[in-house]
Amino acid sequence: MGYNLQQNQKMLQVGMPHPDRNGQFEYINNKCGGFIQEGQPVISVDTKKKELIGNFKNTGGEYRQKKNPMKVLDHDFPIKELGKAAPYGIYDINRNEGFVNLGLSHDTAEFAVESILRWRQTLGKNTYQEALKLYINSDNGGSNGSRVRLWKKQLQEFANITGLEVQVSHFPPGASKWNKIEHRMFFFMEIGIIPFHLKYNKLLSYSS
Repeated sequence: MGYNLQQNQKMLQVGMPHPDRNGQFEYINNKCGGFIQEGQPVISVDTKKKELIGNFKNTGGEYRQKKNPMKVLDHDFPIKELGKAAPYGIYDINRNEGFVNLGLSHDTAEFAVESILRWRQTLGKNTYQEALKLYINSDNGGSNGSRVRLWKKQLQEFANITGLEVQVSHFPPGASKWNKIEHRMFFFMEIGIIPFHLKYNKLLSYSS
């Protein structure tokens, strides 16, 4: 009959795109390339939706011995003592390496910059020992939006602590799927390739 199961594709746009939209992408791409050539870190950041903490079912699969699937809870009811966690991701574009900091309260600008600071202190400082600058790519909304004053204030404090010159580029509205962390890191978390058992872990790092 010519039919098969297919998922929806986000391809249709509402209204006309901004005339400078392609130029914005080219600017970000060229700037990333310049930083990487200089050996300076370039990171893509974002917050994933809150996840229940515990041994819950996740979409996707993992390689295990035959007839030995991982056993999880039969209902996705929140566990009161554990609650939910907001994963803030930092993706190192040059090294294809990811870092996740888990927040147990709200997704705020303080939490976002604290997560970047933890990445710097645990991975970035050793990887980029001679770094003088840091280039951040992020969506233009949420805790790291361009109009969030607390985000800018916390970034200044981050710069004061680390001594790095911090530069940020925000993707245009509706362009979050071009943020590399979405398809290079969060995609694998969502389909279950990266284990996401957060019962008591507050930090999770991985490289692919």
